[in-house]
Amino acid sequence: MSGKPFANEDVMEDYMSALLTEEPVIDSLQKQAISSLLEKAKPVPRSEPYVAPVETPVAEEAKVIVESVDIKTTNSEKKTKRVAALIPESAFQALFFEISGLTLAVPLTELGGIHQIETINPLFGKPSWFKGVMLHKEQKFNVVDTAKWIMPEKSAEKLAESAKYQYLILLDDSGWGLACERLISTSTLQPEDVKWRSADANRPWLAGMVKNKMCALVNVQQLVCMLTQGLSSNE
Repeated sequence: MSGKPFANEDVMEDYMSALLTEEPVIDSLQKQAISSLLEKAKPVPRSEPYVAPVETPVAEEAKVIVESVDIKTTNSEKKTKRVAALIPESAFQALFFEISGLTLAVPLTELGGIHQIETINPLFGKPSWFKGVMLHKEQKFNVVDTAKWIMPEKSAEKLAESAKYQYLILLDDSGWGLACERLISTSTLQPEDVKWRSADANRPWLAGMVKNKMCALVNVQQLVCMLTQGLSSNE
């Protein structure tokens, strides 16, 4: 892989500059062991406020059994419901992963599990970013082509074509999963490590930016809401 794996470097730079509101400091993330996360991650019950897990024990595989959702795509229904991200009061853990050179993070308390990508069955009449349904041990997961969902439409196709998805990041207990190319690490963050965004800002799926990692922290509940409505990241 080249130093800059982006299918369109200018577009990626423009996209990241739109996400960031201050000059980032790019750190080199050391790859950590992630094998223990595979097939074993299970969401911790959410609480108010969001409290970081302490020494999370190995848990049995998350059981998320859903039918493929009825994605709504009519213009009259494209009204994004705003779900504010929960801002933690203490340190919390997050999983960092990569799609087409873009790093994303999800809080471990809202991670529904991690699976290796298996056969995906496409469905007709769905948005282009909906790859289909993956069957895994009698469970069904709705798979998002993350590059197509998150990137501007004009560059999404090229990026999606070059993406080599290996893992499915499950979003809480929703049955939705983000396809990703690489698992980077888990890391502990302090609330002040994130530049938090309000629910009424553009890109409501974005909870905030991890300041020193050039990384978007996902508002999982908002993202699930948007996916279910058939909305892309820019809607």
